[in-house]
Amino acid sequence: MSASTSGRLGWTVLAPPLATVVLAISWGSHPGPVAASLIGVALVGAVLAAVHHAEVVAHRVGEPFGSLLLAVAVTVIEVGLIVTLMASGSGETATLARDTVFAAVMITLNGIVGLALLVGAMRHHLAVFNAEGTGSALATVISLAGLTLVVPTFTVSEPGPVFTGQQLAFAAVASLALYGAFVFTQTVRHREFFLPVRDLDGDGHADLPTNRESWTSLGLLVLALVTVVGLAKVESYPIEDAVNALGFPHATVGVVIALLVLLPESIAAVRAARLDRVQISLNLAYGSAMASIGLTIPAIAVASIWLDGPLELGLAPLQLALLFLSAVVGVLTVVPGRAKPLNGAVHLVLLAAFLFLTVAP
Repeated sequence: MSASTSGRLGWTVLAPPLATVVLAISWGSHPGPVAASLIGVALVGAVLAAVHHAEVVAHRVGEPFGSLLLAVAVTVIEVGLIVTLMASGSGETATLARDTVFAAVMITLNGIVGLALLVGAMRHHLAVFNAEGTGSALATVISLAGLTLVVPTFTVSEPGPVFTGQQLAFAAVASLALYGAFVFTQTVRHREFFLPVRDLDGDGHADLPTNRESWTSLGLLVLALVTVVGLAKVESYPIEDAVNALGFPHATVGVVIALLVLLPESIAAVRAARLDRVQISLNLAYGSAMASIGLTIPAIAVASIWLDGPLELGLAPLQLALLFLSAVVGVLTVVPGRAKPLNGAVHLVLLAAFLFLTVAP
């Protein structure tokens, strides 16, 4: 194996098979704290390996296809975690999908974007990006969030912040349509709007991976995704037990899921920002937010056919206020096409407010 190959693969080749072994040993059990911690290590390793191998394949296909692939890979993990927790969790599950999707939106719009802008602007004086492409992405995210998370709060056909079956079906189809339209715009019609403004020669990667390396990473990616879903099912009880033991609201479970699956995206976004490729960071952030809604909501809509209990998607007043602030600040950040460190700091403060108010509403 060449040096470039070992740099791409290394421990990430071993992580998915080892996680699969852990899954086979722990399947069907209700692990205690020590065992749950060890399983959690395997789960995190599988998540990191999954997104790493997605990045290898993404590097082969180029931008903006790479960012799109990473976003979809993360969303597959997120959907698997949500469905398994809803199917096997012992606590409240009616709001799990809403809390997880909303957490993903807040973490991407404020956490990943804030980190990328802060790092990029601090290192290169200003963080420069394409306002047209990024503005289109943000508009799509806001529309998706409004349609699936805000509208259910105000519908009156069913009591509570829930959709009727017909409304949920419409929201699912509309979400897929919006996401599909954006993907077409990003990858076909106006691809140039989503490429880095300053396209540097050194992008932080070695030479392009060979076909063999790419296919190997694709296979390991699939294995890692399947393993993540299985380990999440095993960990569902310990996660809820830990949240209950700490006395945190049940919405914290959704935040834990979102933080887990978006951590590798955050690392990739910061790395791109350090290389003055903030557009790639924003593609990752808004693409992940978009996929979290546009793909998760339809998947949950289908899963709700056999899952028992109501599905509450409408946001609470406090969540609506945080989403409104994030949308307004996001628009003001994107419009100029460049950002100062202050812009990143504002987004990070909004993220901190979201995390604090989740555990202390």
